[in-house]
Amino acid sequence: MLTKPLEQTYFVIDFDSTFTKVEALDVLGEISLAARPDRNDILAQIKAITDRGMAGEISVAESLRLRLKLLNAHRDHLPALIETLTGKVSDSFQRNRVFLTDHADQIYVISSGFKEFIVPIVTPLGIKEDHVFANTFEFDEAGNIIGCDCTNPLSMDKGKVQLIRDLNLDGDVYVIGDGYTDYEIKEAGLANRFYAFTENVMRPTVIEKADHIAPSLDEFLYHNKLSRSQSYPKSRIKVLLLENVHPVAVNLFEQEGFKVEIRKGALDEDELIEAIRDVSILGIRSKTQVTRRVLENANKLMTIGAFCIGTNQIDLKTCMERGIAVFNAPYSNTRSVVELAIGEIIMLIRNIVPKSNQMHQGVWDKSARNSFEVRGKKLGLIGYGNIGTQLSVVAEALGMEVYFYDVVDKLALGNARKCKSLDELLAIADIISMHVDGRPANKNLIGKREFDLMKNGVLFLNLARGHVVDVPALVAALTSGKVAGAGLDVFPHEPKTNQEEFVSELRGFPNVILTPHIGGSTEEAQENIGNFVPGKLLEYINNGSTYGSVNFPELQLPLLKDSHRLLHIHANVPGIMGRINQIFAKHDINIQGQYLKTTESIGYVITDIAKNYSEEVVEELKRIEHTIKFRLLY
Repeated sequence: MLTKPLEQTYFVIDFDSTFTKVEALDVLGEISLAARPDRNDILAQIKAITDRGMAGEISVAESLRLRLKLLNAHRDHLPALIETLTGKVSDSFQRNRVFLTDHADQIYVISSGFKEFIVPIVTPLGIKEDHVFANTFEFDEAGNIIGCDCTNPLSMDKGKVQLIRDLNLDGDVYVIGDGYTDYEIKEAGLANRFYAFTENVMRPTVIEKADHIAPSLDEFLYHNKLSRSQSYPKSRIKVLLLENVHPVAVNLFEQEGFKVEIRKGALDEDELIEAIRDVSILGIRSKTQVTRRVLENANKLMTIGAFCIGTNQIDLKTCMERGIAVFNAPYSNTRSVVELAIGEIIMLIRNIVPKSNQMHQGVWDKSARNSFEVRGKKLGLIGYGNIGTQLSVVAEALGMEVYFYDVVDKLALGNARKCKSLDELLAIADIISMHVDGRPANKNLIGKREFDLMKNGVLFLNLARGHVVDVPALVAALTSGKVAGAGLDVFPHEPKTNQEEFVSELRGFPNVILTPHIGGSTEEAQENIGNFVPGKLLEYINNGSTYGSVNFPELQLPLLKDSHRLLHIHANVPGIMGRINQIFAKHDINIQGQYLKTTESIGYVITDIAKNYSEEVVEELKRIEHTIKFRLLY
């Protein structure tokens, strides 16, 4: 499937910064000049010469002569160079070894580099040795590299043009490379198309000459409907990451070859509608609201990653209806939030913030008044999920008595005691900490009535969601002294960016700790989230697995092996599976594996089949009534 006749098509591939991620002579310089004190200066000169040659600013002959003179290299340096280059083969070439092997008769590697290191790198991937054309080193009697064979056309200007002319390839010729000398083949009329390869380096003077830009070999193969390892090039899949998502997440997506756009702040609804067009993967934190209206304008969106615990900022129902899988990070920042809660409890109970503020004003108030230990105090946890349970354990280790209330029956850890009702907990606790989720039913969960039920002088923390507490009621309780101190990290209305002013009735209270939603904002937590969420998104995009999704049927799928995977998302109505399998039976397709999971609203069926099937099968599956989304993976 998805191949075209190749008998009259030839592929000419460059080596440096195309077949490999690096320029080999630059790497050789790093090896040969390792002991030189001026190594960095010389390497910078070599790189500059390389770039000028690739951009067509100086001749090939001049570029080679100048670099070889600076290298001071020896035959003994070549094994280390080959070892390094072996690990630097471009990712998309590694992925498409089958293409390279299957079409070895039509593939030529033509380079201004040197056979001594090119042949050992490309032949293990299926390239024929007699299809490698490159320069050769000249050595003196001591083994020093002193130059190259000047009779080789590839050591001269327009050398690639001359070589292609000499080969006299009878058919279409497609050239893939990153340098001006690769374009010259097309310019001379000896190639049908020139593809500027940009997976490793982008040279504007080369890109502007290209018939097509190839961010990867996958893109080249897809553009020409050739056999490939990816059903759809990831360079065509757009990822939008908002709200300062950790750089490790950006790196993970870029390493996979996705096109990544980064925005520092949150976006409002209209801004997000504009930004999300043609986006397939969306990454957000807590401030960006993904509404039904946004989703109705997300024409290509496949999945959303919430780089935080909560998902109440996302319309999960509409996502499910539109076949968009949503993932979050339920555990990654738990420890960070717990440590902030413990820190604020100690700061409040010791009355540290007012004393610190007084010290900054020159007031020395050494007194034990209104300063207590946490040991023996009763901590009431409203919500006993991932954060609540860990806070329970840490607080108990500090000698606190822990009570909790949760609408779901939860097993108590350690000596924690479950309260039968919220009212019971409110009456018992010396310190109350909120750890509920952001579902609409929790809005103003704590209001005037609940504050009235608390002990006089209670300490109150909300590190959960801003709307779960009635702020005017909290202000009244602070003003009256009912609440002796409070710590808040979340608010009903939060600035979208660091440039906006924070406005709240809670400002100005000396006994209130206000933090800008940083409960999970530690380097450790953000890096954990930055690894965890992309991992889930990539599993879904690459493999179809939905394990950990908050709105989709959960399936943990095996790795795809020697087959194609068809993913069908549909409304959960009777008869869909029958229709899917009727299509397979009609076309005599053997099913190698099939997996189904449903919710009340949707069904998700994954079928692994052999590779030899017609495109008509895919079209018929897409046309099944009640189909929401269909994907093909291989």
